[in-house]
Amino acid sequence: MGKNKQQQKKQEELLKTLGDFTCKENWDQFFSIRGSDDAFEWYAEWPELKDVLLPHLSSPSPSSSNDDGGGSSSGGKAAEEVQILVPGCGNSKLSEYLYDTGYRNITNIDFSKVVILDMLKRNVRLRPEMKWRVMDMTKMQFEKETFDVVLDKGGLDALMEPELGPKLGNEYLSEVKRVLKDGGKFLCLTLAESHVLGLLFPKFRCGWRLRLHVIPPKSTAKPSLLTFMVIAEKDDSSSFSQISSSIDLPSFAKNGNQVRGLYEVLQSENEIRSKYSSGSDVTYLLEDLKIAPKVNLEELYPGRRLQLKLGDPGGSRFTYKAILLDAPQDSGPFSYHCGALLIPKSRAHEWLYSSEEGQWMVVESSKAARLVMILLDSSHSDVSMDEIQKDLSPLVKQLEPGDNRGAQIPFMAASDGIKQRKIVHKITSPLTGPIIVEDVIYEKNDDYISRLSPSKDVTFRRLTFERSEGIIQSEALLVRAGSQVTDDIGQKKTRLSSKPRKGNQRKSDLIIDLRVDHSYLASSYHSGIVSGLALIASYMGEIASKGETVKSVIVGLGAGLLPMFLHGCLPFLKIEVVELDSVVLDVARDYFGVTEDMRLKVHVTDGIKYVGDIASSEVSNVVTEDNGTKDAPVKEKVSASDGGSSLLPAGRENHSKIDLLVVDVDSADISSGLTCPAADFVEDSFLLTAKNTLSRQGLFVINLVSRSPAIKDMVFSRMKTIFTNLFYLELEEDVNVVIFALNSEASIKDDQLHEACRELSRLLILKHEGLRNQIVKDASKIKRLQ
Repeated sequence: MGKNKQQQKKQEELLKTLGDFTCKENWDQFFSIRGSDDAFEWYAEWPELKDVLLPHLSSPSPSSSNDDGGGSSSGGKAAEEVQILVPGCGNSKLSEYLYDTGYRNITNIDFSKVVILDMLKRNVRLRPEMKWRVMDMTKMQFEKETFDVVLDKGGLDALMEPELGPKLGNEYLSEVKRVLKDGGKFLCLTLAESHVLGLLFPKFRCGWRLRLHVIPPKSTAKPSLLTFMVIAEKDDSSSFSQISSSIDLPSFAKNGNQVRGLYEVLQSENEIRSKYSSGSDVTYLLEDLKIAPKVNLEELYPGRRLQLKLGDPGGSRFTYKAILLDAPQDSGPFSYHCGALLIPKSRAHEWLYSSEEGQWMVVESSKAARLVMILLDSSHSDVSMDEIQKDLSPLVKQLEPGDNRGAQIPFMAASDGIKQRKIVHKITSPLTGPIIVEDVIYEKNDDYISRLSPSKDVTFRRLTFERSEGIIQSEALLVRAGSQVTDDIGQKKTRLSSKPRKGNQRKSDLIIDLRVDHSYLASSYHSGIVSGLALIASYMGEIASKGETVKSVIVGLGAGLLPMFLHGCLPFLKIEVVELDSVVLDVARDYFGVTEDMRLKVHVTDGIKYVGDIASSEVSNVVTEDNGTKDAPVKEKVSASDGGSSLLPAGRENHSKIDLLVVDVDSADISSGLTCPAADFVEDSFLLTAKNTLSRQGLFVINLVSRSPAIKDMVFSRMKTIFTNLFYLELEEDVNVVIFALNSEASIKDDQLHEACRELSRLLILKHEGLRNQIVKDASKIKRLQ
């Protein structure tokens, strides 16, 4: 074997064993073996690269061109004046080709002293103006805004080894942004793997124009990975422009997986940029604000509000969603020049912290000239506030106004009010995602709960779907199973225990002493829904007096607390519950004590289809036997108030239609602006279907959760075109609005609402009188939609 072949074999073996591309010692050894005369080219070589690369170094300035290939970091400079930085240069000949083309102001850096000395020796006579420096590309020793172009050939890819995480890549890109001049360009030659673009694209999101090109492969080359060039051009605004691309997917069929992966990341990023560009609800990176010419964080701008993302991947322990608010004009006096307020996940959805109007109220009460509100999420759940404050302190420090730098920034916290929390069950559903059941003890309880329980530590069980931004889906009061609590219907409550486990189990593994109290509603929106039954209380009372049933359909089971409550307090209801996710039903049965009987059934199916099937079915009040003769009117078994049952005639006109239809489902797609219900349930087609399912005096109820006034107005407008009589109940300091639609053309008059509340109160069989008062109170607040 010849000497050259032996050396090539050693080099190939060494390259395979490099392993960690971020290790300086590995590279020193690699370049020592390879030598100074044998250049190693990552990705594309000069003949394929030059026609794509050179136009982005020497084309006209951005102000004179806006086409896909246009723009220049040089602003029309001659080639010899363009300041170029080549980080992680290695022993590539790229800089030499550029120098020989006319670009003389080239600075090359690499953390390998071996390769820098070799390259200096190789070029000192032929290319005397070229600079070579030993330097870590993640910690550059250059002044801010030094270069017109940063040209990276595989450097970012080397730092972004998947097992190493994004820390080094993030630090490097921050340095690139820092050393580039206004109008400067970052030219990144990359294999465009998803995890690399997933860091690169967001990092150059605000105030940068991005373009994407493919480097044509050698015509005779065997199928191999393509090399792409990302051009990030520093813009003079804080805009969010789309990433343009000249790549034609069919042209690279043999590279299908690589190109398709790129397209998926590109499409996702452009969707985010489009969202930001179309509205004011924009989230900025802190470093983008530092370079944006229109944003000066050093000064206070009264009434300014900015949404920020604090913390970089790998740069801090966590990332945080934050709101920066500069107090309005004529506010004050101030106790602090800058303050930080931590909002726990359990309270982040509240109107006070989630709405702009509420946030300004918080600013006023904080007595801070600038308030940084940090909204915590599930990623911070298992961390103490002290640890979060320690992680946040250097980030918040960068946001304080310049005139008062150095003063102490107080950290405040909005208490979640929870004294003790225990996760009882956690499961991930293919349909719903992560589902959490937890038992909590609050620091304080309202007066009624305090009187209800002799113990100060009253336990509540909560159901949360993580996809719904931490909003609590359901909350139940737990009571001792050993206490012989009997409801007003005379039926003894069943014990609730944790889901049985196979095999041996310790007593401590089961929660055997607490059960859900289905006669109590802990969630305000549940009592709000029940209060709306006042609108048809007279109708329900008439049906009950005849011994007939009120047919009810509830779309959305959740923890099953609403149907179980209605089952107990209104014995003339026949309730059909529709739930799409069987996992949710299992959780409701095992952890919230949901049980079925003749008057309460749960169907696992699509709610829209279920309601649609009812609307399309024929109305029939008689049953025809096989011989064609008419049987007697159908009789249904109805539980009586004494716990027994009786057979009652069910010959009421349109009895197959629904008297009460409740939609209480969360949305899997919160990008629609709706947290509840899913957007399909407020489409015109479903609203019309719902109307057609209702009996003449029927009531349609929707639990609406949205933080957007425009979305709420849209839903009201759609419902108004379908239903003549609309009512609504706004819940205090919450994002819930309960909408009630009557099918009848003749509506209850305003002066009849008081009597309707009294009628509902008479119908309800309740153990907790405090809850009766709350329902009646809510009913009195129901307003007619004009």
